Amino acid sequence: MTRSLCLALVTTTLPLVAETHDLLVYGGTSAGISAAVQAKRMGKTVVVVCPDKHLGGLSSGGLGWTDSGKKHVIGGISREFYARVRDHYDEDSAWNWQTRADYGSRGFLDSDTTFPEDTMWLFEPHVAEGIFEDLVKEYEIPVHRDEWLDRKKGVRKQDGRIVSISTLSGKTWEARMFIDATYEGDLLDSAGVGFTVGREGNAKYGETLNGVQTRRARSHQFDKPVDPYVKPGDPSSGLLPRIHGNPPGEEGGPDHRMQAYCFRTCMTNHPENRMPWPKPDGYDPLQYELGLRYLQAGWIGVFNKFDPLPNRKTDTNNHGGFSFDNIGYNYDYPEGSYERRAEIIAEHETYQKGWLWFLANDPRVPKDIQQRINQWGLAKDEFIDNGHWPHQLYIREARRMISDFVITENHLRRLKPTPRPVGMGSYNMDSHHVQRYVDEHGHARNEGDIQINPGGPYPIDYGAIVPKKEECENLLVPVCVSSSHIAYGSIRMEPVFMILGQSAATAACLSLDRKLAVQDLPYEVLHERLVADKQVLEDQRPGDFVGLKSLKGIVIDDEKAVREGNWTRSNIAAGVHRGYQHDGAKGDGSAMATFTAELEPGEYEIRIGYTALENRATNVPVTVVTGREREQFTLNQRRKPAQGTFQPIGRLMLGGETKVILSNRDTDGHVIIDAVQFLPVE
Repeated sequence: MTRSLCLALVTTTLPLVAETHDLLVYGGTSAGISAAVQAKRMGKTVVVVCPDKHLGGLSSGGLGWTDSGKKHVIGGISREFYARVRDHYDEDSAWNWQTRADYGSRGFLDSDTTFPEDTMWLFEPHVAEGIFEDLVKEYEIPVHRDEWLDRKKGVRKQDGRIVSISTLSGKTWEARMFIDATYEGDLLDSAGVGFTVGREGNAKYGETLNGVQTRRARSHQFDKPVDPYVKPGDPSSGLLPRIHGNPPGEEGGPDHRMQAYCFRTCMTNHPENRMPWPKPDGYDPLQYELGLRYLQAGWIGVFNKFDPLPNRKTDTNNHGGFSFDNIGYNYDYPEGSYERRAEIIAEHETYQKGWLWFLANDPRVPKDIQQRINQWGLAKDEFIDNGHWPHQLYIREARRMISDFVITENHLRRLKPTPRPVGMGSYNMDSHHVQRYVDEHGHARNEGDIQINPGGPYPIDYGAIVPKKEECENLLVPVCVSSSHIAYGSIRMEPVFMILGQSAATAACLSLDRKLAVQDLPYEVLHERLVADKQVLEDQRPGDFVGLKSLKGIVIDDEKAVREGNWTRSNIAAGVHRGYQHDGAKGDGSAMATFTAELEPGEYEIRIGYTALENRATNVPVTVVTGREREQFTLNQRRKPAQGTFQPIGRLMLGGETKVILSNRDTDGHVIIDAVQFLPVE
């Protein structure tokens, strides 16, 4: 039984009220446990009430291949968690299906540096759950499990503050401060706090990556033509299952859709620990006909996201045009009843188990793929009370609070200020596909996937984890934060949730001490305590960089460029400001970066910043646009720049809005974007 299938639907007429706690945390996720630990460290009484039976949410529910981003900005209790993971795997007893030497250094090294870390970022699910259980025992945190908030009448408020919550079992808890640490945001909704679901249009917050995305949806895409009709070539025969009949919508426009959910399955190829693939009830091979056609067209990427965990296990994620993501089957989930959510979770489980069974048993599957998938199975020693299947569905996105501060793409790119940071994120703006449709060529196509680097670590504002004051004065929300859809695609990582959980508890405790609404807590007071508790609030990473302030003229760094397609930040600490990005040497025209400056009229020398290496492109197309004028240049990035980090490409008369555009169209190596310098000619 998965988490939302275990509902306690018994109610009583008289609530049972226990003591009043300083802080109540609703949700047993990684953020919830981080918050509870912090409250205990600050000398407060705390209780965790959660629908979960297992603690840790997705961190213990299969996501062992941590989406960590830049690890040097992960601090506080979040980093302590990964240090405990390292401590576990430092013990010889941790290696029962594989030797430490065989696994090697994976998971131990910080990708941002060249030295070993005291943390480990890759782990088995049961190891993570054990750490969360150890934390609640060490800090003597009471946890009430399998307690489901009465979403209709279970939140009692008085004078703008939550006084108590009640669950479907009839129990009631009183507290002075509350934290909603769930993936769904049920407490914030029941408390009358505003939220949104789905994708805003780009126009809402002045973004470029929000809303419907067909042109940029290049990853996890059908890269070969796949017929979508039951009878190939015959639209009158109807569409295959799991394809939507309507057009995708207006490019960049808003809709109700969310990125797809899936289970992060833990597999093994160790014969002694391997369970055979289970055939789900209701298995229907027609559900996988589209995937079969993709395989028969020559797709070979089935095994590309079998990411290795210790002891010959995997964290297996979605990969490719047809995979684990159950695209389009989660629209009802965020606001659905517990019963409706249980149906959605069960459908996801049937779909994903069925796909694995199909690959392993259907005679039409290519033999090499079928033989290989049958070398794998579910890990016998994981999720032992749930048929070895993860107990947590990957809720990539549900409700998002709307507060006075909404984090957008522009905050992540540092184009807008974040005055009150309470933690940092750094992962790509990563939205999985939201729908599958038939394109103008009559082929199956996915829509919604965006994977854009924000340009380095970015701060997350305190205002994004507190509601509007008129809605609730004693609630904090570290998971369903106030954010646009595309910004949430980066924030939604487990290390960040733990960071924000700790910061939320810190703010709750300090507000209690001062008898303030959480919105009125002076930031300097919060900042001082966060720093003392080793939270990272700004990126102070050293590196061999050229500082922006040391450069003459006007310099536009790659962080401020508008980037389209997949740009990857290099781990090499060199270049301008925070280093540079590259396109992966694709040469397919899918990546473009636009550097824009507002210039006083005059003559300027245009210089392009990059770091030269032998694997660079020799033919990078550069376009300079000012007014109606366009000038074309070609840049050889294998050649060392003539002016230190910068290569002059020409002198032009410029004025007003001026754009320098680099792309990877037909390029013959890695294209580097770092900075563009506009140097006035004297």
